[in-house]
Amino acid sequence: MTTRLEPKGKLGATPVGVVNGPEDVLDWHAVDWRACEDRVRRLRQRIFTASQAGDHKRVRNLQKLMLRSRSNTLLSVRRVTEINAGRLTAGVDGRTVLHSQDKAALADGIHRRLRPWQARPVKRVYIPKADGRRRPLGIPVLVDRVLQARVAAALEPEWEARFEPRSYGFRPGRSCQDAIQAIFNTVKGKNPARRWVLDADLKAAFDRIDHHHLLTQLGGFPAREQVKDWLSAGVVEQGRFTPTEEGTPQGGVVSPLLLNVALHGMEHAAGVRYRTIGSDGAASVPDSPVLIRYADDFVAMCRTKDEAMQVKARLAAWLTPRGLAFNEDKTRVVDLDEGYDFLGFTVRRHHGLLLIKPSKTAIRRIRKRLRTEVRALRGSNAAAVIARLNPIIRGWAAYYRTVVSSEIFNSLDHYLWKLVYKWARHTHPNKPTSWVIARYFGMFNKSRRDRWVFGDRDSGAYLQKFAWTRIVRHQMVPGTASPDDSALTDYWTSRRRRPTLQPPVDRTTQRLLDSQQGRCTYCGQLLLHADRPPQTPREWEQWYSGLRKAMDHNTISLRQDNTPHDPQLRLLHTHCHRRNTGKTAGQPTARQRATGLA
Repeated sequence: MTTRLEPKGKLGATPVGVVNGPEDVLDWHAVDWRACEDRVRRLRQRIFTASQAGDHKRVRNLQKLMLRSRSNTLLSVRRVTEINAGRLTAGVDGRTVLHSQDKAALADGIHRRLRPWQARPVKRVYIPKADGRRRPLGIPVLVDRVLQARVAAALEPEWEARFEPRSYGFRPGRSCQDAIQAIFNTVKGKNPARRWVLDADLKAAFDRIDHHHLLTQLGGFPAREQVKDWLSAGVVEQGRFTPTEEGTPQGGVVSPLLLNVALHGMEHAAGVRYRTIGSDGAASVPDSPVLIRYADDFVAMCRTKDEAMQVKARLAAWLTPRGLAFNEDKTRVVDLDEGYDFLGFTVRRHHGLLLIKPSKTAIRRIRKRLRTEVRALRGSNAAAVIARLNPIIRGWAAYYRTVVSSEIFNSLDHYLWKLVYKWARHTHPNKPTSWVIARYFGMFNKSRRDRWVFGDRDSGAYLQKFAWTRIVRHQMVPGTASPDDSALTDYWTSRRRRPTLQPPVDRTTQRLLDSQQGRCTYCGQLLLHADRPPQTPREWEQWYSGLRKAMDHNTISLRQDNTPHDPQLRLLHTHCHRRNTGKTAGQPTARQRATGLA
């Protein structure tokens, strides 16, 4: 359900926006998003540089400039209303924004606001967890989400210059794969020095962060009072209001950054010490433990069991004033030969060889997901099955392609083949087996000599296989490297082009990515940010679902005799495709689904 904005005079109401001056009317479709992105990036780099130099006065002045930046406001509105997965989820006011004129009005109202905005309570919703329990989320209203995105752009580069080297969760340029590669680099070899591991988990970290400590960490940040307002805004669950005296809502745009700020200093508290080696600057001294953290999940690798227990005791004392504590049910000290699970991976030494594989829990989860989806698609046609399953397959394979996954990929392909075969037999119960096989299986993928590929004869679309994703070794972000560091601009530019960091796609898609330099032909922004990589299999799945192949009629060029070329096949974001075609919703055609990327 799409609701209109508030009447004129309230925040986000006026349908008139500004591009170059007060007399201009904002045309959402005419905004130069690449220019906006460049302005915000340059300002972030200036904040980072000032923070790195310890010039706090300049940091605050630049943060105030960021909070007033129109480009920052426009990008924040676009992020919340077009890009984020929860863009269609309303807060307690029931408001969502889908139409371009409403987005322009929202951006204009926020940018022109004269009075401070009073934060609204978050809406409590629950999502199921893998262990059967439910995870509570707090959904802010739309305006709060946009304001939080603006604040995060001002606060994040300051802390990027201060965060510890082996903190990987919810940070630009870093991902789960960096954390896993850091573990591999620490304990690889036949006789690793650090064989004992504190496998730790914090108990309801988002819900228990101490407000006073967090606000003290923020110091003189210009939007500190606004952050305080969000922290104490309260929760509405089933129509009942409950005040919040601790925690930050898991679901808020700025919440992951606030969690990282609250947990800053954990490596120092654990006794981690570094020595400078080359440009990395993140090599631990030999007698120091190594702590690798991803949000509220972390592991500390130690030389002895006693050292691991000492690290746990030190961290327990350090967490207490922050309102946090260990989840004792999920925290344990283990030997590397016993193994442990971290971020969906299993890390274990087997016969003296370190192996990192997808965890058994992750495998059970993807098998259950595939089984549920295929059963739900009974009654649909083959094109619908392919369109629904391909992003799931690609997303899961992309997440696990950096570890020992070949055997598991093959077993999942066998399991999926049985699922789609049963689907085909259920769809045609009165047809013989030979007819079913001839209709739905064949050499649909011309680049592979495999006649058992499930496909749709009408459109030529076919189901991807896990094993088609090549296993590659992830190239870890070195030391404290950040995309906000202007001295590393060339590094991040070249990193985007590294084949091992490119998303696994078919040849046609890769050719289009190369010819378009990885950018959307409509808005000019990157289709996949190396400094904002997907963090989970679901995020990879959403990225594949959000990549659209379409005939771009806006990029027609002329031949030498002034006759137009035919429209070319281009890659663009799904939200840009919707805007380009004037659609706010709709299903892709069978032809657009041909590679499973629609």
